[in-house]
Amino acid sequence: MKKFPPDLPRLIQALDPHADLAQRHLWLIHLVEWIRAPKPSLELAVDRMEQVVAAFEADADARQRLSLWWQKLLETVDITALLADFGFAPRTAMASEVAERLRYKLLPSTPETVDASELFMLVFPDRFDARWLHALDSRLMARISALVAPPPDEGASFWERNLLDAITYCAGQILSTGFAPELRLRMSEQAREEKPFHALIHDVENLRVEVMLPLRTTDRRDAAAAQLRERLEACRSAISSVYSYVEAEGISVGLIFRLRQVRARILRIRRLLDCLLSTDRAYETSELLSNLVAVGLERRSVRALLSTNTSLLAAKVAERSAETGEHYITRDKGEYRRMMAKAAGGGFVMAFTTLAKFALYALSLSVFWSGLAAGLNYALSFVLIQMLHFTVATKQPAMTAPAMAAKLKEDIQSDASIQEFVDEVAHLVRSQVAAILGNVLIVFPAAMALTMGYAELVKHPALSPSHATQVLESLSLLGPSVLFAAFTGVLLFASSLIAGGAENWFVLRNIDSVIRYNPRITRVLGSVRADRWARFLRKNISGLASNISLGFMLGLVPAFAAFFGLGLEVRHVTLSTGQIGVAIPSLGWDVLHSNLLWWAVAMLPFNAALNVGVSFYLAFRLALRAHNVSGVDRSRIYKAIRQRFWRRPLSFFWP
Repeated sequence: MKKFPPDLPRLIQALDPHADLAQRHLWLIHLVEWIRAPKPSLELAVDRMEQVVAAFEADADARQRLSLWWQKLLETVDITALLADFGFAPRTAMASEVAERLRYKLLPSTPETVDASELFMLVFPDRFDARWLHALDSRLMARISALVAPPPDEGASFWERNLLDAITYCAGQILSTGFAPELRLRMSEQAREEKPFHALIHDVENLRVEVMLPLRTTDRRDAAAAQLRERLEACRSAISSVYSYVEAEGISVGLIFRLRQVRARILRIRRLLDCLLSTDRAYETSELLSNLVAVGLERRSVRALLSTNTSLLAAKVAERSAETGEHYITRDKGEYRRMMAKAAGGGFVMAFTTLAKFALYALSLSVFWSGLAAGLNYALSFVLIQMLHFTVATKQPAMTAPAMAAKLKEDIQSDASIQEFVDEVAHLVRSQVAAILGNVLIVFPAAMALTMGYAELVKHPALSPSHATQVLESLSLLGPSVLFAAFTGVLLFASSLIAGGAENWFVLRNIDSVIRYNPRITRVLGSVRADRWARFLRKNISGLASNISLGFMLGLVPAFAAFFGLGLEVRHVTLSTGQIGVAIPSLGWDVLHSNLLWWAVAMLPFNAALNVGVSFYLAFRLALRAHNVSGVDRSRIYKAIRQRFWRRPLSFFWP
């Protein structure tokens, strides 16, 4: 392959308009690399660009070769496609766009391409390129244009025709998406009546006629452009009305992806219009190229795609979790006692869950089937606890965190409002303490009683001494249980995301109405029972999704981790307490004198803190981002919390 020299004179000498496709494109890539320089500097890049222009202006032969090279470039790549489609997904589907961006990251591109977008990303791969292109002034851009511009035709220039074609392409994409049923049916009634998309192409064609015809004045052209701008604003308003629907009725990533695509295309047409109609077209061209470089960098970022298109979904998930989380916050002694009673009921059920876990272990199933059976055991137990209106302490933080973050949306600049927020923090911590105590103080004696009852019934201990010893060793503070407890907090947070997403999907698809009115369902269930099922699922879908997903994650994630040799385990504080309650009777009362037992017991406070703390932290951060909380003086809040803990520490534990 031909190598290009690093200095400008030899770069200009290497320009060959008759070379093959890849070599012609490589020459452009290396020229821009030379302009960018190894240590990028804005002044240096602009100065080097001036050197390039001056060198071609001073050499007639080089200028002719550059003109031929430029003509070959325009013949082989479609500039219009670059202007209209660069930065946009070829298909309005989120999954395909993620796959496409992963391809850009994992597979290098080749300069042997006729795709203008591919070539543009190869030529301008660096964020610094946007800066130096933006810094090119009108005079320098006019000199560049004079070097490469083709001979002028009658009427509109080559650049104007490409801009008009790009506007037409963009308008066509906006029109097709605006007519898509999933958007059209969600627009406001006023937007549907005004029909802004119907006349969009007509306005574009009016502008084309006025630009293409040689006119003495620009009045009619400007009037056509103004009409098109008004039409674009009406389309933007119609698209924005969809957001009010999704805020009330649920949201999907695919829908938001399409909405953002349409809004971005509207902005692209506005930028193309600025370039087409500006009196200083050279400057607007540099602005357009600079913007395209930024768009290209965004086009390759998977993180940016997921961040921008899942923010509203995160807000919806957090909002629904906040509604649920309010029920888990106690504010007076009566609510505190009721929370402890519910947690005690949950602890009692978890004692049976713990014993069932060991019974399944005795079956000696393979790793996967053992994990699946354990997950089914946990899921059924969590659902039973939900149906009995009991609670499990570690399920609460991921639900209460969004409720706390929602408080930060309010004005907390005054001292009184900060104290109100600190009061909510104290209420929340008390609620967690009540739930953990209710779970742990019941699951331990209940598990012991069940184990002793089993031993009395079958005349041998529930666990062999070696198995019981292994259980205590695995729960010891001296081992990796601290890391496993934090990992369990991540799973608790993940279950809350699944819960919010499931409820959002349920509302978005109007599933309760489907169950209530679908003829086939009502024919099987009857109208009364179908209505009862619809109301039940609408009320409990979030909890069911959370409990079932958490149960199977607690059982299956360690199994899958073992397949890859990772050795991950889960440490749920209620289950861990129950396991200690099962191990003690199996080893006999002499174990009370063993350090092995007390190291396992010492782990329980850390287990509870990490389960609760990690899941709460992750959910709180997600909720802050979803609610776009900014400008909050967090240091004042932290200081107020520390002061409350110093002056009234018991308020965090007892109402």
